[in-house]
Amino acid sequence: MKKTVHKLFWIWDFEKEEKWLNEMAQQGWALSDVGFCRFEFEECKPGEYAVCLQMLENNPCNPESVKYIKFVEEMGAEHVGSWIRWVYFRKKTDDGPFELISDRAGRIKHLSTIIHFMLPLGLLNLGISSMNYSTLGAASLINGVLGGVLLWKAWELHAKREKIKAEQEFFE
Repeated sequence: MKKTVHKLFWIWDFEKEEKWLNEMAQQGWALSDVGFCRFEFEECKPGEYAVCLQMLENNPCNPESVKYIKFVEEMGAEHVGSWIRWVYFRKKTDDGPFELISDRAGRIKHLSTIIHFMLPLGLLNLGISSMNYSTLGAASLINGVLGGVLLWKAWELHAKREKIKAEQEFFE
């Protein structure tokens, strides 16, 4: 049996999204496809799969991204799907724990990738908002709020990244 769930996760909520996908797998629903606010699941044994998601530095069709996806698949994971630069993998839990990013350096790099994706979007929305303020009041307001939120959340991820960097320096 299959089911589709429509659910919105913001770019900065990637950990929350991954946790929810793994909770669904624990309930017997393995992720089988993804799209914009769309998650498709197929029935499985509860806890049969673990799910990981990651933002790539490039589009999934980029040769470097294709090489990385193939590498993860060679490690026993299944590429479930992609959306923009996010890739979703699942792996059977009887193969052991499944983590794509297991060390501080990897987490720092991943947070940097997400921050560098969010910053231009935030600045672009603020720019659009300021250019259209006098002619498109409501649309300008939406762009301004979205730009502000993107920059605020990018700053929060930056602070998280700096904390991880400090921990890394402390333990080296």
